[in-house]
Amino acid sequence: MKTPLSSCEAAEIRPPTVMVAAVSLLNAEGKVLLQQRPEADAHGGLWEFPGGKLESGESFEAALVREIAEELDLIVRPENLTPVTFATGAAGNAGRSITILLFCCRIWDGEPKPLAAAQLAWMEPAMIGTLAMPPLDYPLAERLSQILQSGFI
Repeated sequence: MKTPLSSCEAAEIRPPTVMVAAVSLLNAEGKVLLQQRPEADAHGGLWEFPGGKLESGESFEAALVREIAEELDLIVRPENLTPVTFATGAAGNAGRSITILLFCCRIWDGEPKPLAAAQLAWMEPAMIGTLAMPPLDYPLAERLSQILQSGFI
C-alpha cells in the first residue's frame, strides 16, 4: 500500500514557479503603456504590461531594468520602481504556476519603441481591462486602476 506524500515531498516534485516582473509605465497624462504580443508568440495578439521572466538569481527590479531595455529601449532605474500588486495562477499545460509582480514607474529615460512587440499603446487605466489580455493581466489591470483612482501612487 502506498503512503501519502508528506507536504515536503510533494513540494519537491512540483515544477518550479515561474516568476515574472511587469511594469505599468505611467506618463504625465496618467496613461499606462501596454504592448501587444507578436502573433507568432504564446498569447499572440494579446495586450500585456511590459516585462518578463526573472533569470536565475535576479531580483524583480533587476529583471525589469533588463527587460524594459530589451523590449522598449528605455532606461528604468530600480529606485523608480514601486511594487503595486501581484497575480498568481497556472502557467500553461506544464503544471507550473506563475507569479507576476506588477510595479509602477513614472520616471524613465528614452522614448518607448516596440522592439519585442507588435505595437504599443498608451491607455487610460480604467480601459485596460477591456483589452484582450492573458488571464493574469486582468486582475493586475483591475487592481492598478483601483490604486490609481485612490491616488495611492
